[in-house]
Amino acid sequence: MLFNKLPDELFQPLSGQNRQIYQTVLIELADLFFDEDLIDPFIPKDLVRSTIEEAVVKHGIRTWALEPDELATENNPLAATQIPKSSADYTNRIYRRLVSTGWLDEEQQLYRTFVLMAPSVSHVLRTLIDIASFQKKSYGGAVLNVLSSVEAALADPTGRGLTLQEAARTASDFSAHLTDMLLGLRELRQSFAASNNPQEIVRGFFDHFVEAILVSDYKTLKTHNNPFRFRRQLLSMLKDLQFDEVKRNQLIDHYQEVLELANAEAEAKVDQHIARIIRIFESVDERLAAIDDFRFRLEKRVSDTVRYMDKTTPGMSSRLSRLIGQIAAKDEAEVPLANTLESYMLLSPRSIRSAPKRRTAPTLKIIQQRVIDPEVLELRQQFKAYKERREISGKKLENYIERQLGSRPSLRAEKFNIDTIEDYIAFSYVRHMASLGKKGQNLDGKYRIEFDPGYTSVADMVECRGFSLHRLAPLSARQTPISDPEGQAAC
Repeated sequence: MLFNKLPDELFQPLSGQNRQIYQTVLIELADLFFDEDLIDPFIPKDLVRSTIEEAVVKHGIRTWALEPDELATENNPLAATQIPKSSADYTNRIYRRLVSTGWLDEEQQLYRTFVLMAPSVSHVLRTLIDIASFQKKSYGGAVLNVLSSVEAALADPTGRGLTLQEAARTASDFSAHLTDMLLGLRELRQSFAASNNPQEIVRGFFDHFVEAILVSDYKTLKTHNNPFRFRRQLLSMLKDLQFDEVKRNQLIDHYQEVLELANAEAEAKVDQHIARIIRIFESVDERLAAIDDFRFRLEKRVSDTVRYMDKTTPGMSSRLSRLIGQIAAKDEAEVPLANTLESYMLLSPRSIRSAPKRRTAPTLKIIQQRVIDPEVLELRQQFKAYKERREISGKKLENYIERQLGSRPSLRAEKFNIDTIEDYIAFSYVRHMASLGKKGQNLDGKYRIEFDPGYTSVADMVECRGFSLHRLAPLSARQTPISDPEGQAAC
């Protein structure tokens, strides 16, 4: 297993007293060896050493503890027994130890020395860096990756059937992430229970739970538009595939051809991948329920800590200690336990805090479009048209006046025509243009009214005070329309 793939002394630098130094240097070397623009994996030795020296200078490495293999012995009398004094000494010591333990491998090409990293060692370093830089993961991305891979395999079993294997691998990673999240919540709960510092509990909740363990779209899991809305579609496709002999045989042939397997091995691997994905996504509800239970207890612990953080009285701990000491010094028969508890209100129905209720998922509600009766729509349109006919504006009033005046400069009240309801409403506002306010701004200075002392009849419909309406010249001074001095005319 591992002993045939990795050097025996690989983890010695990371387990000794200088492990922090080697960790810092390996992270800097990872940027050099894992560069996306790196074409040739053979890196010159001078470049590797200069990278190590830059890390020593940048991170201010000035402490060193002699490792056991650095002490002079009978088998190794030339071992270095002195602490490095300069950055060059640190660089030489770190480089030699990384080469001797198997992290780096030297290769001589003509007159130049190149440094490379073995594939197994490179994979170990990438894994360690991923663990160090653990980031939040997305449930929705994992589900969509599995769904798209399965759809591609079913759409073209003979050409892209191997994507089923990728879907099974992604589902396994997703299952492992759920397990890691559950165990991470358990460790946090244990650490919070062992801590007596409220500030550390609250700080650890946000630093470790919210930033490190909690997935980025965890909140969407409590909604109906959650990432698992494709799970039923995915399970339906895979269960249909189990009984679709044509596509299943095509996938087996593709596995056999690409992976160079026997027919029985390819068939077993296809069935294994299908069953694995189905098993993972069928049990996801139970696993999420367990995660939610741990999360509920963790949040309850933190909420209780925050609730009672500022409710302590100065000297309360010493008072309680003296009280407990006094009770312990007395005999059991001398202590009126019930009266003591009642007097100090340590235990009573009011002091027992009820646990918060769990949030229940909202029920499904089908939203249907309401169909409005056409007769109701027609009635609304009639009301709208009726309202528009009754409303008056400066433009309507000006059109009515100009239609009545024509080319004449003035017109008597009895000469006005009233043919429609709109004409009746417009005529009622001719004598009171000023009452329109902002609606009649376009009429300002265009017309002038002269009232008569008597009353007159208009179109056998209206009886009002007589008046004459005069159109003002375009260049004349703007005048304010004269209103009826006696108020509303009798109509």
